[in-house]
Amino acid sequence: MFLNISEIIMEHIEPEESIILNVLSATIDFTTCESIRMSQRVDSTGQRTLAVVTKSDRSPDGLLEKVTTNAVNIGLGYVCVRNRIDNETYDEARIQETKLFETHPLLSVIDKSMVGIPVLAHKLVQIQSVIISKCLPDIIRKINEKLNDLVLELNKLPQNLTSLPDAMIAFTQIIVSLKETLEKIFMRGEFDDDLENKHMCCNARLVEMIDEFSKELHMNAKPSENFLVEEIRVLQESSGIQLPHFHPQYVFLYLLQRKVSSISDLPISFVNKVWGYLEDICGKVLTDHCENYPQLLASMRKVAQNVMAKTKNKFLKRVVEMIEMEKITGYTCDPDGFNASWNQLKSTNYQLSDAMTRRSESANITGYGLAKVKHLFNVPINLRDQAFNLKMRMTAYWEIVMKRMVEWLALTLRFMIQKVVIKEMETALVKEVMLQGAGIEKMLDEPPSVAKKRERLQRSIASLKESKEIIEQVMDDILITAD
Repeated sequence: MFLNISEIIMEHIEPEESIILNVLSATIDFTTCESIRMSQRVDSTGQRTLAVVTKSDRSPDGLLEKVTTNAVNIGLGYVCVRNRIDNETYDEARIQETKLFETHPLLSVIDKSMVGIPVLAHKLVQIQSVIISKCLPDIIRKINEKLNDLVLELNKLPQNLTSLPDAMIAFTQIIVSLKETLEKIFMRGEFDDDLENKHMCCNARLVEMIDEFSKELHMNAKPSENFLVEEIRVLQESSGIQLPHFHPQYVFLYLLQRKVSSISDLPISFVNKVWGYLEDICGKVLTDHCENYPQLLASMRKVAQNVMAKTKNKFLKRVVEMIEMEKITGYTCDPDGFNASWNQLKSTNYQLSDAMTRRSESANITGYGLAKVKHLFNVPINLRDQAFNLKMRMTAYWEIVMKRMVEWLALTLRFMIQKVVIKEMETALVKEVMLQGAGIEKMLDEPPSVAKKRERLQRSIASLKESKEIIEQVMDDILITAD
């Protein structure tokens, strides 16, 4: 039971802003008093502890020494009082208390600033005034901070539009701001203070996707287990009445077409992935800019989705055309570089021949990689060398194709984004909302959610201003009283 009571007392006296009123009986030893020990645990300096000594008339001996030596470190001092006896009224008790401390031979020597209920009341008022005067400036500061936040939030709310010209101006501001944000994110690659939101760092994410696409292309170009099998089959089927070692152009073209077809799904998957990301970013930006005018959001989102979908389809069409173009013919504007790479790869034929001589099941061919060659043991040397030559020619040219695909996709992606952001998105939104009347009139009707928020903010601001005025008046009164 005692522990429970002690915990309750400690809970109330522990806060730094509280004043500890320690009521002591004049009959006890202050140095061994449990209540003194409790207050000392939370107020070791005694700066917020005031001691009230009761029953002064019953134990006057040594009381003067107790309250003047301050052996227990009571920072706010002592006040000695007389308890009411039996049926005394408050006034009667105060008269007897005054008489006691004026006439008693031991108690009358105690300083008059340390005796009596009126002195105690005055001390408590003074202490409370000091506490209030210390707290009020901080309260005023917090009110000002809250006021500034609320005023800023109120100012961010959309202007309550009353005419079509006002609505058109507001809509134009939305379009300009939306376009600027999309350009900043998509074209210039800028980001706000929230760098942790990596999803919105568009250029960095696009580069990651392009790099990932390039890696996927190169993974598909890894050495096959059926090394030279397809080349040998094509050479055998293209043989005819002709000079040896002279192969028709369609032999290389056939292999090229099959090679391109094997990776044709990768560029399309890349476009789908990238465009899904761009549509998500565009949707988030559009939602943010229509926050104050939610009545516009549905129609504007529909327009934006249509524009993005149309542009994506155009992009996919170009990708399909690019894939088909790569199938038509083999070409490079750097024949010297191609020939150098091809000759270097052809020069590694000795590594394959060495593996054949040693009957090794695999050969590590420089510039190509590890290839299984067990199935080539019985292939005629002439046919095997022709197939190897054709394979290395395709390997050298395929590096050009992969590089060209990655660069073409990156450049076309930038072009498509710019086309959407700079031209088509703005034009489509203006046409839908302003020219076709899909929402400009709706801007004149303030949404209930915005109206309620505006009313709530205005009430809160008025209440805080009133509270601030009252507290400032209290502070002035305290200063006047102190003076």
